[in-house]
Amino acid sequence: MQRKLFFFLLPLSLFILLHTAHAQDSQNKDAHFSDLIITTSKTHLLLFGLIKNGITEEMLQGLHNGIPLQFTFLVELNKTEKNWPDLQLVSLQFQHKLTYDTLQENYRVETNEKHQRTETFSQLSDALKVMNEINGLQVLELSQLIPDSSYQLRVKAELYKKTLPLKLHYIVPFASWWDVETDWYTIEFTY
Repeated sequence: MQRKLFFFLLPLSLFILLHTAHAQDSQNKDAHFSDLIITTSKTHLLLFGLIKNGITEEMLQGLHNGIPLQFTFLVELNKTEKNWPDLQLVSLQFQHKLTYDTLQENYRVETNEKHQRTETFSQLSDALKVMNEINGLQVLELSQLIPDSSYQLRVKAELYKKTLPLKLHYIVPFASWWDVETDWYTIEFTY
């Protein structure tokens, strides 16, 4: 009985060891936001930003094999006050989706932060630029902000979730190590 258990656990432990090494290697090049900027238009608070190291080779292989890429962006705006709990003013979630058309050999990017918009590109680099970019997201109307008050804007992106077959992710609790996502990035400002 112990011998059967040993032969069952040996491949499982090798599997875990290899994937842990892969996860640690990929953490050296973590996905992250750069160039996060908050500004205003005449009527709205706007957010701009760019994701770096968000695309892996595995994601590109899947894309060219017909599996679309979907990035989910999370944005929160809180009013902060010393010695008081933060008041959440905005909680937004939006997606960017990239697909590859093998017949027409072009890339299609759908973004929905402003309105549902679809753009077509012949070059992967151009499509990835749009996928990785938050470009003028309207976070909140300026009329809802109080002058001379402190605010905190938080941004995160979930780029890739890998699940194990046959619901093994319930048995192997650290399977989320293989997910590709950014940390929460926080910008504090006074309006």
